[in-house]
Amino acid sequence: MTTNQDHNQQTHFGFKTVHEAEKAKKVGEVFHSVASKYDLMNDVMSAGLHRSWKRFAVAVSGVKAGDKVLDIAGGSGDLSKLFAKKVGVGSPQNAGQVVLTDINASMLGVGRDRMLDAGLNVPALQCDAEKLPFPDQYFDCVIVAFGLRNMTHKEVALAEMHRVLKTGGRLLVLEFSKVWQPLSKIYDVYSFKLLPLMGKIFAKDAESYQYLAESIRMHPDQETLKQMMNDVGFFKVDYYNLAAGVVALHKGYKT
Repeated sequence: MTTNQDHNQQTHFGFKTVHEAEKAKKVGEVFHSVASKYDLMNDVMSAGLHRSWKRFAVAVSGVKAGDKVLDIAGGSGDLSKLFAKKVGVGSPQNAGQVVLTDINASMLGVGRDRMLDAGLNVPALQCDAEKLPFPDQYFDCVIVAFGLRNMTHKEVALAEMHRVLKTGGRLLVLEFSKVWQPLSKIYDVYSFKLLPLMGKIFAKDAESYQYLAESIRMHPDQETLKQMMNDVGFFKVDYYNLAAGVVALHKGYKT
């Protein structure tokens, strides 16, 4: 017999139902496995488009020199690097701040090394997005790219992002989303046949990429995520569909 308490402790890991503690462990194993090949696989999976999606996110973020930016689930540091240039990290005047965070030590290590190689003073902190170790009203912009769908309690993480933003600050969520309906069958073939195959060939890990494909399908669609952001206090929430909805960029403001 399943009690309500047992039921409440269960969540999705891809298409499987698992206990919440088990999900965190399994997601950790996936990203530990793919960390060293993560950027290569992003290029392969998106034909390099992920780079333009990230540049677009920075362009619409509204950040300026001197701003403080939090990059959640920042992994290999692509966005931290772009934001560091935008806010003037290391500049003698109007120097901004970017903080790179990830829950996964393997991914964070890749990002930290990349910041050092680029000569950028970007702190890299291992932390859980559901329990951010930052004060209230601290950042001008928070971004989470391709990370929200792996979080167990998305609404808790979104509320934490809201808490650490200054009044008038922006949250940007860049994430795989619901593709334009006429393309859905082709997209399914790509996701469940080609993606694990590419994972096997390039990263020697088909299983992790099977999970990543499944996790995209379990993620809330554009309107649902918009409502979730509204529910935790964001206003003027809107989204941009990129690549026919394969990816969406949500943007919301803190009042």
